[in-house]
Amino acid sequence: MPTLALAPTPDGLNRAAGMLRAGDLVAFPTETVYGLGADARNDIAVARIFQAKGRPRFNPLIVHLPDLAAAREIAAFPDEALRLASAFWPGALTLVLPLKGTALSPLVTAGLDTVALRVPDHPVAHTLLETFGGPVAAPSANPSGKVSPTRAAHVLEGLSGRIEAVVDGGPCPVGVESTIIGFTPTPALLRPGGLPVEAIEACLGGALTRHAKGARPNAPGQLASHYAPAAAVRLGRTTPEPGDLWLGFGPTPGADLNLSESGDLVEAAANLFHHLRSLDARAAPGQGISVAPVPPHGLGHAINDRLRRAAAPR
Repeated sequence: MPTLALAPTPDGLNRAAGMLRAGDLVAFPTETVYGLGADARNDIAVARIFQAKGRPRFNPLIVHLPDLAAAREIAAFPDEALRLASAFWPGALTLVLPLKGTALSPLVTAGLDTVALRVPDHPVAHTLLETFGGPVAAPSANPSGKVSPTRAAHVLEGLSGRIEAVVDGGPCPVGVESTIIGFTPTPALLRPGGLPVEAIEACLGGALTRHAKGARPNAPGQLASHYAPAAAVRLGRTTPEPGDLWLGFGPTPGADLNLSESGDLVEAAANLFHHLRSLDARAAPGQGISVAPVPPHGLGHAINDRLRRAAAPR
């Protein structure tokens, strides 16, 4: 089955929406990474996401919607969730909320009574969601556990022949997945991401709690080993291990690639997955990737989270 590359034109997006209605899988850009979209109400279509990605069945999916009004038809919003949605949607924020009704395929929620929702801030994603007119389940458009895609070419590298189409909207400007917040019942950080934790805590006027280590995943991106290249990843290296390729940050003479020579965390987040892919493709058998330290503040939380998962035993 050839995978179609669609342009983000009215004709291309109309065709993509029609394919979603027919139960096809369509990858599309968001501001964070490319998502692998399916009609969230269609059991077979959602099951095909897991098949295409090789994704563990207990890992829930994020449902993408065009606006807050559509999200409130699917989930109940406590006051603090409504405050966050009003402040940061559309944007790189996913909220895990109590599910309302039974319209969604149960595969989307992995059997939980909560659902992860997001309103993406990308014109192509917004137009596609508006044109489709329903909820779209969309994890990152890559084989499960591998490096997330920030360009249409990345999607085709991993999923060509497994999905029907990809809408090519160019590079994703944020480059790491959304921040995920749950309510247990107090607001809890389930996954750091493209929206800094500090901004969320400032909006709420208090600190977030943290997801317990070892707990069953109740949101995407909580597996210990995830976003993993084939090459071994070694973190916090001020010099590379002998023979390793070196991924730098800030002034890093001799680095093979640099997340951001100026130390800009936004630039680093946007480059992270692309550079990991590039170094992984360049690595010889047995050669690893040494990674320079990235400061743990702002988007550094999300970058370090992805790097730790990339480096985890597998």
